[in-house]
Amino acid sequence: MLAPAMDLDMYQHPAVRANLAQVASIGNIVLDAETGELASGLSGQGRMMEPEHILDRVIDFFNSKKEFLGKKVLITLGPTQEALDPVRFLSNHSSGKMGFALAQAFQAAGAEVVVVAGPVALKLEGHGFQVQRVTTATEMYAAAKALHGQMDILVFAAAVADFRPENPASQKIKKQGESLPLQLVPNVDIAFELGKMKREGQIHVGFALETEQEEAHAKAKLVRKNFDLVVLNSATEEGVGFKHDTNQVRIFHKNVEDIQTALLPKLDIARLIVEEVKKAAAWS
Repeated sequence: MLAPAMDLDMYQHPAVRANLAQVASIGNIVLDAETGELASGLSGQGRMMEPEHILDRVIDFFNSKKEFLGKKVLITLGPTQEALDPVRFLSNHSSGKMGFALAQAFQAAGAEVVVVAGPVALKLEGHGFQVQRVTTATEMYAAAKALHGQMDILVFAAAVADFRPENPASQKIKKQGESLPLQLVPNVDIAFELGKMKREGQIHVGFALETEQEEAHAKAKLVRKNFDLVVLNSATEEGVGFKHDTNQVRIFHKNVEDIQTALLPKLDIARLIVEEVKKAAAWS
């Protein structure tokens, strides 16, 4: 689908963005509007994509169909939920949209995709990839570990809760007193544990969502978790990270200069990540 030309405010209207997101969510490729001078005299995103750019995207789509043919890709996505009691839990704001975009991008490149998803509202079924739904970090680890040995590429896009309540209550916790002491214990670090099991030729891709010392933390994860590349998003940038349909990332390889993207739709970011995975793959 080609996004139509329209003025800046119209194109950014929530109804238009929601409709385009819905079209993309059912497996269609949306060629987003480009940025430049608009008919109103304003400048911004709202121009129809230039014909030569449309042609480039069509050529790229058909050329990329076989690049990952025969390869198996596992993607974890979404949050995990850690029960406090039968009705409350600890979690985060992850929507799973970036992981879903990656599943679409790898599938378009010919890969066989398996998704292990935490609790998300996205309709993941019906897109041609295998879906396993889980709730807790422990369940996500068990599912990913069982599949790990079969996979050529693993993408750890899920926002896994770092901690869980040590003793979840069996009944709803009632309000008593002015405070509620809460003892937390660490969850399994899924990427770290599976990184220790990584075999020759297998590719591991990680994500880092940071608020400070972003580059240093991302590079530390790259080494500590045995990633081949790590994708950094900043939680402080507008239009980036949880719940948004757009993202802006830096991609760090072990021995390659990092890549900085513009603010783009998450499906475009996913395609860029797939291109970077090709660079890291010994079998490409």
